[in-house]
Amino acid sequence: MLWVDEFNWSVVQKTVERGITGAQIIDAAARIEGRPITLQAVEDQGWIRRATLLAVRALADAPGVQYPLQLADGREFTVQFAADDPIAAAPISRPELPAATHPYVATLRLITV
Repeated sequence: MLWVDEFNWSVVQKTVERGITGAQIIDAAARIEGRPITLQAVEDQGWIRRATLLAVRALADAPGVQYPLQLADGREFTVQFAADDPIAAAPISRPELPAATHPYVATLRLITV
């Protein structure tokens, strides 16, 4: 699975306003947590088996639990599943009764904590 929004986030959060004199007021601070980590597969790679997907779904259904995440390059994060739509998945094919080993293309939405 590929981290698709790795570069769509900035550590620095800024707000820009105008004062009563018209001067620009910039407030900047470092974000400590809340970085999105969206792991996404595509139809020809990064598949996940149905049994694994069901296990991940059970983890996502646990409210407020934090999990360690280690990426293939060795980077480590503490994450929670995102509040809205933490998992999206579609089967590679559509069997009537998919086996536990049936492959799915999935997207996992996490945030750092």
